[in-house]
Parts: sequence; structure tokens; C-alpha cells
Amino acid sequence: MSGGFLSRVTLRQDAPVQALARLLVPDGEGPRHGAAHHLLWTLFGDAPERRRDFLWRQVEAGHFMVLSAREPADAHSLFDIETRSFEPALKEGDRLRFLLRANATVDRKTPGRARSQRHDVVMDMLHRLPRHERAEAREKVVASALESWVGRQGARAGFALVAPVTVEGCDVWRIPRSGGRGVASFGVVELTGELRVTVPETFLATVMQGFGRARAFGCGLMLVRRAI
Repeated sequence: MSGGFLSRVTLRQDAPVQALARLLVPDGEGPRHGAAHHLLWTLFGDAPERRRDFLWRQVEAGHFMVLSAREPADAHSLFDIETRSFEPALKEGDRLRFLLRANATVDRKTPGRARSQRHDVVMDMLHRLPRHERAEAREKVVASALESWVGRQGARAGFALVAPVTVEGCDVWRIPRSGGRGVASFGVVELTGELRVTVPETFLATVMQGFGRARAFGCGLMLVRRAI
């Protein structure tokens, strides 16, 4: 199975870098992830034609976990980086605990439109209910919609759930668009659970590619460890 590199990336604490900290790590969840979208690209954007081939997760302001096909290269001396190979020896039946931050969506056909439209899975399920029932049903709908979504991911990605998914958080991020063109808004969920690997090669390949949308903005990286 092919793998990559898993890195712990931290903005350096010395004076030259910290003088830029307000620009590199702005206040607010959305602006911070928007800035990190560009900041982490400095570790991998070695050529104009290079396509993004890494996933990342902001652990806290200025601290990141990064999964990449290539080893990060800090040409601007902005970070402290700890890197190790990511080549887990997996076999069918292995059980893993996982942590996943995701923008979970579903595509729906809309009458009169040639293209499917993308919807947040939670809002998609909520909007099927009468408006007056949505507030009371929200907690159950969130759990049900995300359980189903992870199950569908597993069907194509070589794993099956062996325990209910726990929803640790559910939020909306508002990322400023470049050029002052408003904001991009999307739902972000924090999920934990336990899975069983069914097709090791497919599972590892999908972990490298990421799950869900908004991967450029810190979603999609599934962190895994052996279940005890």
C-alpha cells in the first residue's frame, strides 16, 4: 500500500515570525482557516502548476496536523515541523478509532436544473420535516444524518462502522473570499467513532484523499489509531 507523510506543523515562536502572527493567524475561526489555507500551501506549492495534494487540520491557532503525499518543505522558515512516514500496515478486520472534521454534503437533483445541487446533509434532512418540528428534532436529525453519511463514506472507502458515530461539534464556518468578495459559508462537523477496515488498500487511499468537501480549508483529514 502506498502512503505519505504525517506532520505536526507549528508556527515558530521566535520574534521575526511572531511579528507577522496577526496576519498569519487572524482572530476568528473563519478568517483563521482562510489564512491557513494559504499559509500551509507555502510548504507544498513548489511550482505554479502544482495541485494541492495534502490535507490538514488546525489543532489550535498556529498548530496543525498535515497529511501529505510529499514531505513538507519550509522554504520561508515559518514553522517547526515534525514529520514521520504514514504507511500503516492494515489488514482486513482491523479496528480503528477515528477523529474526523468534515464538511458533509449530499448532491440532490432539482426539478428544472440540469445539474445536481449540493446540500449540507443535516440541513437536507431537516428540510424534509415540517418547519414547526425542526427545532425539537434537530439533535436526532444531526446524529442520524451524520451516521448515514459516514456509513456511505465507508461503503466506498473500504470500512464499516462498528460503533455509533459521536458528534463532538457542529458549526458553520464563514471564510472571507479573496478580493473582498463576501464570505463562503459551509457546515463543519467534528466526529469520532470506531470502524473496521474492510478493504485496506481502498481505505488508505481514501484517507490520503480525504472525506467530504472543503478539504482546502482544514476539513477531510481522518486521524486514526488502533482501537484497544
